[in-house]
Amino acid sequence: MDREQGETKHAKITKRAVDALRPGAKRYHLWDTEIRGFGVRVDPSGRKVYVVKTRVNGEQRWLTIGEHGSPWTPDQARAEAGKLLSAIRVEGRDPAKEKQFAKAMLTVAELCSLYLNEGVAHKKSSTLRSDRGRIARHILPLLGKKKVDQVTRRDCELLLIDVRDGKTAVKVTGKRPLGALTRGGRGAAAQSVTLLSAIMEFAITRRLRADNPCRGVKRPAAKKLNRFMSEAEIVRLGEALAAEEKASGDPYPALAIKLLALTGCRRWEILSLEWGHVDFTHGLLRLEDSKTGQKVVYLNAPALMLLSEAPRIARNPYVIAGKKTGCHFNGIAKVWSRVQKISGLEDVRLHDLRHSFASVGVGGNLSLPIIGALLGHANPSTTQRYAHLAADPLKRANEAVGAKIGAALGIVGKKDVA
Repeated sequence: MDREQGETKHAKITKRAVDALRPGAKRYHLWDTEIRGFGVRVDPSGRKVYVVKTRVNGEQRWLTIGEHGSPWTPDQARAEAGKLLSAIRVEGRDPAKEKQFAKAMLTVAELCSLYLNEGVAHKKSSTLRSDRGRIARHILPLLGKKKVDQVTRRDCELLLIDVRDGKTAVKVTGKRPLGALTRGGRGAAAQSVTLLSAIMEFAITRRLRADNPCRGVKRPAAKKLNRFMSEAEIVRLGEALAAEEKASGDPYPALAIKLLALTGCRRWEILSLEWGHVDFTHGLLRLEDSKTGQKVVYLNAPALMLLSEAPRIARNPYVIAGKKTGCHFNGIAKVWSRVQKISGLEDVRLHDLRHSFASVGVGGNLSLPIIGALLGHANPSTTQRYAHLAADPLKRANEAVGAKIGAALGIVGKKDVA
């Protein structure tokens, strides 16, 4: 008798043999005469299920293949039984435990949740906002349901391609929704794969997988948007800010934009600036937190003058005060959009004020290390993007060298030499 209830039968398992099986009062099995351990279980309800019975390390194992019918035919079930028995007898594996492990394995969505709860203590709040956005808009729609240990390099490559080509972009058919729209593109694709790689490294530390499938995935180079304003454009900006302040009657948005231009600070560093961070005695801003940690910003005379003349609001610690009590101004994007139109600088972003600050410094013969220190760059390589702005000093130096060599060669003063 079988371990389970009912009689035991033996015959070659074929479609005719399985179809001929009738339910009994108790469960019983038909065992195949060609593959030992391969059988069909027949329940009193008439349900027929293909199974494998074998031993793994001396322990009996019952493995369920699937119910007779679509998709399991006798031939398909026989082939699957052969694979399972080969895995056990030849490769020494335990499919039952592997199945249990796979069932318990986290999905990518569950891993992302765990990562955001336990793997981001070192990240800034602004970075976390971006991470959550990329996870929700790109990673979860494309890979969220997949088991962590089943993610392949090809999956990561396809994620990059899909985000780049706008597969996760939000399609707007009616009125534009509030907030940022998901558009995808090369930059979003590269950043999404970079974030997924960090999440997979976290999975390795939690022993959820042994490797990082994102390694080796070629990501498109991030496009550097370095728009620098000329002196004439800065004049137009000043005129537009004066017009905006007069029209709105609110001095704080214009003050914020002027401070961005005069200090090279990042937007959030100025908008969240508190009066307690301003050191008038030494002409400094002492920021408790920034993208690179604690930061000291040197204030020039115009910036100090603006701050000394700026109106202060009772019970509001912020320099750029908002209309709500105790809050900073929070509508700078709308103001900047109006200023862009007034000044004709539609292609200039708020962050380009930081680039323009650097360009004026380089044009004034300041060294790149000095520019980097003023901007608060943690990595000197970040400042290298401004190296090409030093072309004029290099050209003058080249002309000086050329003048001496040209004089020795007797070609000084000649023009249009081919």
